[in-house]
Amino acid sequence: MNNPFSLEGRRVLVTGAGQGIGRRVAVMLAGLGAKVAVVDVNGDNVNSMGQELGKSGKIYQGSVTDQSLIDRMIQDMAKDWGGVDGLFNNAGIVRAAMIHKMSREQWDEVINVNLTGVYLCLQSVGRQMMKQAEAPDAKVCNGQIVNVSSIAGTRGTIGQINYGAAKAGVLGITMSAAREWARYGICVNSVAFGTVVTPMTEVVRGPKFAAQTLASIPIGRYAETEDVAPSVCFLLSAGSTYITGKNLTIDGGITAM
Repeated sequence: MNNPFSLEGRRVLVTGAGQGIGRRVAVMLAGLGAKVAVVDVNGDNVNSMGQELGKSGKIYQGSVTDQSLIDRMIQDMAKDWGGVDGLFNNAGIVRAAMIHKMSREQWDEVINVNLTGVYLCLQSVGRQMMKQAEAPDAKVCNGQIVNVSSIAGTRGTIGQINYGAAKAGVLGITMSAAREWARYGICVNSVAFGTVVTPMTEVVRGPKFAAQTLASIPIGRYAETEDVAPSVCFLLSAGSTYITGKNLTIDGGITAM
């Protein structure tokens, strides 16, 4: 029997792969047999991934707001691997401030990376997947895209209106792309995480907010990256080729309350 969750031979791009969830997902994908290309603005972090990705891995340094870099990565994957099967659209930043104190620069930085960057990567990958759908040997499913939203995008957040706005926008991007590209056999979904132990959540897990943050999680603990990475891998596998336009919330029950 064929394993419906196998990732053997799949060609996947992971953005924001230098640390946290992106890194865990990239390494897990490679361990499950996928060919993985990774990109991160932090060169030291992403360049250290060579051994974890194996001989077939591709490593890029740069920002997801750089259109030329994005296009080059997709062109490289198509040239060397014959195409692109998946995208984990994960790159993101935080620039926290209360609404009345937030600068235009803080707003623009987060929107540019967390929303426009998601759009640019999705657009470039989607164009390649559409080409693959036109090939004589096209499959029923010609690509799977997983965008990273957040529960901040579904219920708001204090001190990060820029982040909440961007993540709400990712939900709209996901549903719109899913509707447009379904006829090409391209599935587009999103994942919304709660509090995962990564450098980006250090403040809410710190002494000032830890008790309040933990009290909001019915499971009673923060998520580790290994808790959330398997769900992303599922949405990039053959086991989820009839799921599109959905947002999978992985938050330990926060939004169930």
